[in-house]
Amino acid sequence: MEAKVFDLKGKEAGTVDLDDSVFGIEPNGPVMHQALVRQRANARQGTQSAKTRSEVRGGGRKPWRQKGTGRARQGSIRSPQWRGGGVVFPPKPRKYTKDMPKKMRRLAIRSALSAKQQSGELVVVDSMDDIEPKTRAMREALASLPNGDARSTLILIGEQKDNVYRGANNLENTKVLPAQYVNMLDMLSHKRVLVTRDALDVIHRLWAQ
Repeated sequence: MEAKVFDLKGKEAGTVDLDDSVFGIEPNGPVMHQALVRQRANARQGTQSAKTRSEVRGGGRKPWRQKGTGRARQGSIRSPQWRGGGVVFPPKPRKYTKDMPKKMRRLAIRSALSAKQQSGELVVVDSMDDIEPKTRAMREALASLPNGDARSTLILIGEQKDNVYRGANNLENTKVLPAQYVNMLDMLSHKRVLVTRDALDVIHRLWAQ
C-alpha cells in the first residue's frame, strides 16, 4: 500500500510504499492486549516486601494475663491487630515476568502498526535531520503535520539524533524513540505516531514477513 509523505511544514513530499505484512493486516486485539500486559509485568521490579508477625521485632511477652482483666485476650503485641504488628499475607519479593511466543510478539507489533495506519494516526515524515534543536521548532512542526491536534505523539526515528531529542524533550506527551525499540506500551499510549523514512526502513527490516 502507499502512504503520503509530509515535510516538516505539513506539505506533501511524495509517497512511500508500506509493507502490507506490517501495516495492512487485520489487528489482533487479544494478542495486542496480551503483549501489553506482558510488557508492563516484565517492567515490575518485584522488590516489595513486608514482615509477618514472626519477623517483626518484640512481642515475646504476653501483654497481660489471660483472664480477669476484662480486656480481650492477647498473646503478643506484634499480632496483626496491634500497631507495629506483623502483616497478614504480606507481599514478598517475587518475579512478575511473563513469557510470550516470538510469533505472537511479532504479531502484536504488526497489529499495533496496522491499527495506527488504518485509523489515520500514522504519519510518515520525510526527515527530521534538519530540524532545529529547539522546543518551539518542534512544536511548530508537530502542529503543522496531519492530526496536529493529537493529545500525544510518538516520534520514531531511524537512529539517535540529538537535535530531535532536544527539540521534543520539553514537550508534554511527546516521546522520541529509535525505530528498533518500538513497543506496545509506547504505541498504545500515544495517539499519533510519526515515522521518518529511515525509521520506516528499520521497521520493514525488523517486522516484515
